[in-house]
Amino acid sequence: MMGHVFGGQAIVDRLKRSPAPRPGRIAEAWEVSDVDGHIGEVNEGPLAGESLRSLMLKYPEEVMGPGWSGDRFPILTKFIDATRSLPVHLHADDEDARTLEGEPNGKTEAWHILEAAAGATALVGVKPGVDAATLRDALVRGDYDAVMRRVPVRAGETIYVPAGTLHSFGPDTLAYEIEQTSNIQRSAMPWRIEDGSRLPEREWEKNLDMLLAEWKPEPRPDFHPGLSLPVGHDGERVICCAGPYFALERWRAAAGATARGSFGTAVIVSNVGSAVEIAVDEWRGKLGPGRSLLMPAALGEFRIAGPADVLLGYLPDLVSDVERPLAAAGYGPDVIATLHEGRSSH
Repeated sequence: MMGHVFGGQAIVDRLKRSPAPRPGRIAEAWEVSDVDGHIGEVNEGPLAGESLRSLMLKYPEEVMGPGWSGDRFPILTKFIDATRSLPVHLHADDEDARTLEGEPNGKTEAWHILEAAAGATALVGVKPGVDAATLRDALVRGDYDAVMRRVPVRAGETIYVPAGTLHSFGPDTLAYEIEQTSNIQRSAMPWRIEDGSRLPEREWEKNLDMLLAEWKPEPRPDFHPGLSLPVGHDGERVICCAGPYFALERWRAAAGATARGSFGTAVIVSNVGSAVEIAVDEWRGKLGPGRSLLMPAALGEFRIAGPADVLLGYLPDLVSDVERPLAAAGYGPDVIATLHEGRSSH
């Protein structure tokens, strides 16, 4: 849990997460993480107390599926409460992470908006024609709208944010974030995210230098409602975003209905509705509001009993998990591409 200056109480008050994970302000609730210093642990069962990193080292194929050989879980998920606006910042891409930050990978991310006040907006990417000198001058002056794109934010929509894209969202916005496993970022703000205290001038200047070195001017993503797949009269399946690093779906099931899934890889289920029952074979368990569950690939098919409103995050086989079922439902390649490009198909 992170208590950064932009947080509030939405994760407890709106998501109904209980008990409160910590007193006071909560900016981020890290749901599934294999980030150094923030590695999750198994909460119950015979492996209780084992770290996610340990499971990845001991049982890589059981967690991620046949052929997996990575030593870290590749996806990080969070609930983010932007009661106040997030700092303007960016994350390095894979190449810059390795060469400039000494990290194994960068951070492409996506935000799925759970709640947003009327008129809410986000700053995402820069306007065409902005060069590095113009950008730095505007960042020093704090005139972000002079150089950045401001786009409307609506509940239920998702935006795919490639690494290197300058961004911020809030205030009064509650989001679910899925991203590469990484905690690297470069902020444009002259203050610390933890407490709002002023940075020394040299530290701020270094941050700006690194931000500009890692900045990618081309991405200008937009929010998208996602693409629906038919699941019958009592359910809804929306693919919110899908790219090489992660996919995110939102599943809803009416009372008395059952949603069934199997992806051949680990699936993170995060509950954004009331408590739901999840079953695998003969096992059944309750997932409370605002809670998440990591289901390893070895479990195979799972069942979610309605009423349910859940998010599913996973590392996709883009052809079999995304492109093929969407094409069968009548979506063309250009429309399917909006799931990671984030641009309108119109």
